[in-house]
Amino acid sequence: MKERFYYLVTLATLLAATLVFLSGGRLCAKEVFKYSCSAQIYQAFENERLDAYTEKTGIAVQLTVDSSYMSFLRLMNGLSDIASTAERLSRVHKEIGFVETPFCKDPLAVIANSQDTVKNLTDEQLRDIFSGVISNWQEVGGLDKEIIRIVPGKDTAAYKNFYRQVMLGRDIGHDVMTSKSTMVIEVTSRIPGSISFIAQGAAAYRQEGIRIVAINGLAPGNSAYPYYQVFSFVTSGIPAGTAKTFIEFALSEEGKRIMLKRRMLPYGD
Repeated sequence: MKERFYYLVTLATLLAATLVFLSGGRLCAKEVFKYSCSAQIYQAFENERLDAYTEKTGIAVQLTVDSSYMSFLRLMNGLSDIASTAERLSRVHKEIGFVETPFCKDPLAVIANSQDTVKNLTDEQLRDIFSGVISNWQEVGGLDKEIIRIVPGKDTAAYKNFYRQVMLGRDIGHDVMTSKSTMVIEVTSRIPGSISFIAQGAAAYRQEGIRIVAINGLAPGNSAYPYYQVFSFVTSGIPAGTAKTFIEFALSEEGKRIMLKRRMLPYGD
């Protein structure tokens, strides 16, 4: 019995050595690309784009989805080859060698529970709602119902961009805060009277239970719509290797078609 065991072990070892020899000294393994991705960007279109990228190149993607801040932090600590963020890169980070490649411009959409009847808000009404001056939908032409403010975590790009572009320095109040930006979609869909904000591409992916609210009579996608986020890839140094390959795919005609399919504008177009 013991002799049979040693025979099988020896045979397995010889087979493994033969495979190594036939593969030129190493076992064949699929190339892996480590990608830290913003939750907003992933929800908007990465599931489709990553599948298309792997199918086209044969390169597998090791994916981590988190906030823009955490995605960039993973890149800084060498845990990924590339990060995608909905925040622009700071001057300080550029000076120490990080490189930003913008690839998409996406409206920052205001969403409400589908039972809410208000379809349009002005800039000032939106600021008043999230600062607490307006607390009932009746005050903006809706039903007599309390407004429930759902906001993403303070370290998310959605929160920071909304604070900068919409609130203009006024504090953002909230009744519920989610840990991930895209979680606001699910929470808003379940709570009547609720309102929130998120990338239009992410909101369009999940329409059930929510509606997108026009701002100043303009829907996201209108050329005069006031709030936008820029999605960027960030690399440590000039893009190279699999990071360069992935960026080239994202900026290709095939990559642009995926963005346009989700009603997002390729950056620079």
